[in-house]
Amino acid sequence: QVQLVESGGGLVQPGGSLRLSCAASGNIFSIRYMGWFRQPPGKERELVASIISGGSTNYADSVKGRFTISRDNARDTVYLLMKSLKPEDTAVYYCTAEVVAISRAITNYWGKGTLVTVSS
Repeated sequence: QVQLVESGGGLVQPGGSLRLSCAASGNIFSIRYMGWFRQPPGKERELVASIISGGSTNYADSVKGRFTISRDNARDTVYLLMKSLKPEDTAVYYCTAEVVAISRAITNYWGKGTLVTVSS
């Protein structure tokens, strides 16, 4: 079993910045993929950004140029640096990871989410 624990959410003014962190722990041989999704109030969950073990990244058009995803493979941790935040970035942000267990079984896991509120 693997646990993903997010941190770093909170209330920020428009134009401000936040950094989210997500640490994975448990039965981990390697992590192939880590990403951030978000679910705005009353809307469906959507991809924000992702990063694979080799370092290639992918971003939603709405956050390109403002958000940066990175990972620390040694710590099994993924980060999301969010700048120039807008009210429409308000959402619960979820971390996800595709984990290879010691048995080599592959499973996708989700964190419980962290709330980001952008408001003046």
